[in-house]
Amino acid sequence: MKKMISYYDTTLRDGTQAEGVSFSLEDKLRITEILDKMGIHYIEGGWPGSNPKDIEYFKNASRLKLKNAKVSAFGSTRYHKNKPENDPNIQALIDAKVPVSCIFGKTWDFHVEEALKVSLETNLDMIHSSVKYLKSKGKEVVYDAEHFFDGYKSNPSYSLKTLQAALDGGADNISLCDTNGGTLPHEIEKIIQTVKKQFTNIPLGIHAHNDSEMAVANSIAAVQQGVIMVHGTINGIGERCGNANLCSIIPNIEVKMGIRSLSPQQLKMLFEVSRFVSELANLTHNHRLPFIGDSAFAHKGGIHVSAVQKDPHTYEHIDPKLVGNRRRVLVSELSGKSNILFKAEELGVDLKDAEHLPKKVVQEIKRLENEGFEFEGAEGSFELLIKKASGEYKPLFNLKNYRLIIERQTNGAMVSEATIKLEVNGKEIHSVAEGNGPVNALDNALRKALKSVYPEIKKVFLCDYKVRVLGSKKGTSARVRVLIESKADGKIWGTVGASENIIEASWQALVDSIEYFIIKTFKKKKKK
Repeated sequence: MKKMISYYDTTLRDGTQAEGVSFSLEDKLRITEILDKMGIHYIEGGWPGSNPKDIEYFKNASRLKLKNAKVSAFGSTRYHKNKPENDPNIQALIDAKVPVSCIFGKTWDFHVEEALKVSLETNLDMIHSSVKYLKSKGKEVVYDAEHFFDGYKSNPSYSLKTLQAALDGGADNISLCDTNGGTLPHEIEKIIQTVKKQFTNIPLGIHAHNDSEMAVANSIAAVQQGVIMVHGTINGIGERCGNANLCSIIPNIEVKMGIRSLSPQQLKMLFEVSRFVSELANLTHNHRLPFIGDSAFAHKGGIHVSAVQKDPHTYEHIDPKLVGNRRRVLVSELSGKSNILFKAEELGVDLKDAEHLPKKVVQEIKRLENEGFEFEGAEGSFELLIKKASGEYKPLFNLKNYRLIIERQTNGAMVSEATIKLEVNGKEIHSVAEGNGPVNALDNALRKALKSVYPEIKKVFLCDYKVRVLGSKKGTSARVRVLIESKADGKIWGTVGASENIIEASWQALVDSIEYFIIKTFKKKKKK
């Protein structure tokens, strides 16, 4: 019989316990739908008895037309003084009207006696009666054995009794939780082996936290020992150091271990889903995440790039397309000819006939990076650099001068005014504009000066602006690097500037951004 793994996503519950993460009701519903589309088997929507938002979520989630996932409601075993039918928490799980209930119970004797303040026998009854009652109401029950691995190390006999109580109650899955995140893979393996010897055909799951940077490794180790359900969150978000990252777990299981539970098309959605969750969580996406980070398949060293061009397996452990990612070649002071040729081909610039041009571009990049420029996130500036080196570049306008006035008014308001003189097609254009800051004023004045000649620039808007201080020991006289991201017609590109003067560095990046867009626009028009 072919082995299958169920993926249990708890982004909407455990993930929201991460510092700085909060989802609106609409966010949670949208994430539910995209996780279902990707083929996730269980989606834990929240704790229905804990807050009004989660109550509303379950009212709406039960109406969603999901094709792959079952929505799960999370809660705890009954309060020790209540019977299950009178317990508000248990009743909230039933009122959620979703098919799955996940309840956690104490498996560590230390927690039972010190946190719950009840006897060990009472705790066993709380587990058994809670699971049994939920099963009597037609629920699929996932029992989350909280602190199981710590509990086993403290009192093996009692921790196993808690699992027996859940099994006797009819639990469909017993998920072993490394709640404090301190267990190592070899311990996970050994303890699960013992559990399986004690219980024949026990349906096990793993719920790992990342406090020791072992959550993914522990989850994989558990699967190797026969676990059939893996809990985790998208991008590993969660309380403290986070949860097991499903964006790493899924491709390791599907591609490396060959245990197929998702279709190839669903696996390709991983890259998209990772970014979707980051965006709704208002988090900067981590470029260095394995599999789905922008840097996961990025090559910078010239020797690496040369080898990858011959055979990607030389420096890539999987085909990035399997998870929806792509290969990237970076250009920097470490670049060789191979980087330049690869990047130029990617940008649609033909350099194959220019024998000495790639070397010339490499030397120019090294000179500029020594001055503080960086082209890794500035493909717009890089393409203009190639055009300048090849002689293809013709400036669209020439700057004669610009002047800035920054005024703090008596009421405390700040006003910036930019004056620009440009020469465009032999004609001098003079413009003045205000802005909420000096860079905004410069941007407005530049657009105002150019809009009659290049009306297309009204489509361009700045979507990100980053400043990096270079050589901080020089304090306010240090050089700065400005990276601007611009957007038009659904495309985003980066441009860069560097100078001791932050306004001049911003001007360089702004000009590159406008010129890059106009050149690309004219190129498209010529093709038509």
